[in-house]
Amino acid sequence: MSTARQRALAHFGTPGQRRGRLIAFEGPDGSGKTTQRKLFKKWLETEGYDVVTTKWNSSDLIKPIIKSRKAAKSLGPEEFSLLHAADFRHRAERVILPALWAGKLVIADRFLFTGLARDVARGLDLDWVLRLYQPLIWPDVVFYFSVTPATSEQRVTATRTPGFYEAGQDVTAHADPVESYKQFIERIIREYESLALIFNFITINAEQSIGDQHLAIRKLFRESEERPWTHWNLDAVAEWLVSTQGDR
Repeated sequence: MSTARQRALAHFGTPGQRRGRLIAFEGPDGSGKTTQRKLFKKWLETEGYDVVTTKWNSSDLIKPIIKSRKAAKSLGPEEFSLLHAADFRHRAERVILPALWAGKLVIADRFLFTGLARDVARGLDLDWVLRLYQPLIWPDVVFYFSVTPATSEQRVTATRTPGFYEAGQDVTAHADPVESYKQFIERIIREYESLALIFNFITINAEQSIGDQHLAIRKLFRESEERPWTHWNLDAVAEWLVSTQGDR
């Protein structure tokens, strides 16, 4: 075993040792996950946790590229996927892994599963998309906020018109963004439901009241604290250590 892998295992895998944790909030637009993420963060801070938040498509290096390409409506499904994977990797190396190494609790407002659901909904192969995110970083917990396509469409269109890519107009060919969104969100939710089964998400009924959801998340988080560190993250952490500190 390499020195970097040994260091990663000792740092995160020692039983009974408090360590950094990664909690992902996933779900379609209109599921209320951002509201729950904010409430959860406030509660964690009152409980004495040092919390870091990272949001989807927020890398200061990659986000401007994605924004300009979206504005020009010139992103095909493959480039859309590649750029968002690059954004994720940049945040993983600059924000997520350093915070976890420092013992902080990281809340991800959308994680790589957002990329998987949207990209497969656009017709890309799941295995191809997964390879873009290797070595994979797995959260300690994934909260999946489940709503019906009708609820998502109602909540989103009540306040705004969906954007070109949000509505999936690049793949549905619908001129009407609302009609396109109705069709596209069904594809995305279908993919999310499959991912929830494959990767054992904790499903939250996001049709419930905000208060009921929040209390359920608190309880489920407390239960998850007993889980050991997953060795699935060994490769990702070791690669990051080598890139930042060398194999020593």
